[in-house]
Formats: sequence, structure tokens, C-alpha cells
Amino acid sequence: MDQFLHLVTTVNGVLNQFAWGPVMLILLVGTGVYLTVRTGCLQVRRFGYIMKHTIATLFQKQDKDHGNNLSPFQAVTTALAGTVGTGNIAGVTGAIFVGGPGAVFWMWVSAFFGMCTKYCEILLAMKFRVTDEKGVNKGGPMYYIEYGLGKNWKWLAAAFALLGGLASFGIGNIAQSSEISGAMSGLFGLDPLITGIALAVIVAIVIFGGVQRIGQVTSYLVPFMALFYVIAGLFVIFLRITEIPAAFAAIFQGAFSFESVGGGIFGYAIMVAMRQGVARGVFSNEAGLGSAPIAHAASSTKDPGDQAIWGVFEVFFDTIIICTITALSVILSGVLGTDGGLDAFASKGSAAVAAFNSILPGSLGGIVIQISLLFFALSTILSWSYYGERCWAYLTKGNKAVDLVYKGLFTFMCVVGALGSGTLMWDISDTLNGLMAIPNLIALLALSGIIIRETRDYFDRKAKLN
Repeated sequence: MDQFLHLVTTVNGVLNQFAWGPVMLILLVGTGVYLTVRTGCLQVRRFGYIMKHTIATLFQKQDKDHGNNLSPFQAVTTALAGTVGTGNIAGVTGAIFVGGPGAVFWMWVSAFFGMCTKYCEILLAMKFRVTDEKGVNKGGPMYYIEYGLGKNWKWLAAAFALLGGLASFGIGNIAQSSEISGAMSGLFGLDPLITGIALAVIVAIVIFGGVQRIGQVTSYLVPFMALFYVIAGLFVIFLRITEIPAAFAAIFQGAFSFESVGGGIFGYAIMVAMRQGVARGVFSNEAGLGSAPIAHAASSTKDPGDQAIWGVFEVFFDTIIICTITALSVILSGVLGTDGGLDAFASKGSAAVAAFNSILPGSLGGIVIQISLLFFALSTILSWSYYGERCWAYLTKGNKAVDLVYKGLFTFMCVVGALGSGTLMWDISDTLNGLMAIPNLIALLALSGIIIRETRDYFDRKAKLN
């Protein structure tokens, strides 16, 4: 058994190096660059329009009749619940420790092109979604691969669904449950088993209520947790406001300096900063991975473009705002100079705690981070439960028995993750999560002609209405 586990670990390590390695990261960013060029740099040229018709609409009266589907806002918060997670804190912290402050610059670069990538993903998900006999909208990469590329590509759609369905147990559950367990232990000294059982009960109540209940919960949870972390983070940055110019200088110098990671082989330091920044950026905002379009496709929105522009806002908010707040807090805190680097801390999360604690009085920083991790992780679990549900439903043609088994197993994994006994599965799921991008990117590139036509038609229609 030990030999088998060693073999699995070794094989997964090799695949993980590919899934999150230079080739895949170049493909992910390269696809974003290609789509950005073909759409005429939509994320810049249409940025004002996008903000006006996304975040600004939250202050307008909303239509309350959405049938059996999510409201546009609920679809966005469900998608944001999956993207705004532990990667925004622990992931960013780890990237800076390994790649230096310069990793932040490359994280911004990946986010810039990722805005366009996610817009395109959602546009296709909306265009090729299906509606069942109950009026429920269903979509995502598996649908735009099958119906966009044709029946001969159904195997690629199934590959995406299988990878997504399996990844939901790890990246969408075990990793998050572990963070929640750590947060509850730090805040209240709660036993991991009790945390796991309580979490399983909460998750079961929500996910067995269907996508509408998930949407209802995330529509309250996501704004609260985002506002809490943004306000706390801005306050931390404000306390070191005079050092901000130096922090930005370190970011830009580190992005191109050959000495950004302690010297090393000529040019190697830049490669490390670039890889860490791009990888953590993609891991955080999930642009190109194909997960968020599944939630957006469940929206009641009629016009694909109206929902797709939320993808630009989603990446902007996740990476440019939230990840940047974490990055500046870590750099301003001075913990990067800690002897032993990241190894001096028990985890990436504890490194973030140390950063906030060094600026805020007492242990207040640790409380802020632990509360944030708690809500970030919970929201990610709820969102990914739906992603996994839709993936398995696609593979089994909506078999209700499989759906019940999946939800039951997903709920049980909350306990496994809380006890910290799912490390290998988390590692495997991290690999599967990266591999999800391959079929999705193939579809984005192959269907780019449709994306350009739909984008042009959408903005032409909107121009005529104004």
C-alpha cells in the first residue's frame, strides 16, 4: 500500500509540474493575450461601460422574478464565492515569499489578460447553455465544447466534466475545510472533529436546497466577507501609508531585477517571480480554468453579453483589489525579512497572520485573517459544490441517484478535510484543477470567431440604445 501511495504521489507530482508549470501558464496567459487582441483590448476600451453596468447596477432596483434560476447578482456572487478564497490570502503570501515582491507585478499581468479570458468564457457559457423542462438553465465549458465545437468533441467535454467533478472534492472542499478547521481552532480552540461535523451540517443544509439556496446564501455571504477584508486590509495599509511608494518600488524592481530572489542563476530570479505571480493569479481568479462560467450560466439573464461583462469585474475585484491588499500588507509588514523565509511559519496562512499582527495591535491581525479565511473557505465550498454537481450531472445525464450520492460524499469530505486527513487528495485535485484548463482553452481558441462576432453585436446593440 505504501508503495502504491508513493507511486501515486510521484505521478501526481510530475503532472502537477505540468498543470501549473511554465507551458500551461504560458498557454493560459497567451490565450488571454490572443483574446485581448481580437476583442480590441475590451477590458480597457470598455472598462467604464463594464463598471457602470455591473457594480453600479447593484444600487438599482432589481427584478425579483427569476424563475428556477439565479438572479444576475446571485450568479456573480456564486462565482465570486469560488474565486475569492484562501488563495487570496495564503496563496498570495506564499507567492511573495517564494518569488519576491516582483511576483505581485506578474500577478497583475495575469489578471489583466484574465479579465478578457473570463469575459469570453462566460459569453460562450451563456450562448450555448441549455434549459431543461423545469426552466432551469445549465451551462459551462462542457456545454460550449459539445454544442459549439460539435458532437465529435463530446469526449473533450466529458474530460472537462470529469476533471471538474473530481477536483471539486479537493480544491473545492478538503483544502477549504482544512482552513476552516485551522481558523476555528485559532479563534475558539475548537476540536477539528467538531468543526468538521458542524461544517458538514451547514453545507448539507445549503447544497441539498439546490442552486437557488446556494445563490441566496452567497448573495449575503460574499458582500459581507469581501467588505470585511477590504476594510481591514485598507486600514492595515493606511497605518503604513508613508511606506507605500517603497512597496510599489519593490514590486516593480523585483519583477525585472536579476537579484529579486536572492541572486541565483542569471535570469532565474525573474523566472521564479513570473511563475509564482502568474500561477497564483490564475489560481486565485480562475480565469481560463472554466469553473466560474458554470455559475454564470445559471443566471436568468437573457443577453449573454450582459452577464459576460461581470467576468471582467470579477477578475478585477478578486486579483487587482483583494490580492493586492494582501500583497501590500505582507510587503509593508516586513515579515519577508524573517529568517528561514516561509519555512519559519507553520503555513502560508500563519505567515499572513504574522504580517497583519506586525501592523495591527496585539493579536487583532490574526483574528482578521482567521475570520477572513473562515468565510472565504466556506463560500468556496458552497460554490464548488455546485460546480461539481453540474459536472457529474453532465456525465450521468442528470441521474438523481448520482446527484444524491455526490452531495452526500461532498458533505462527508468536509469532515475529512477538517481532520487534515485528505492531503493527498488535495494534491491530486490541485493537479486536476490545473488540467481543467486544457479542454477549456481549446474551446476558447476554437470558438474565438463566435466570441468576436457576439461581442461586436452586443456592443453595437447597446450603442444604438444609448
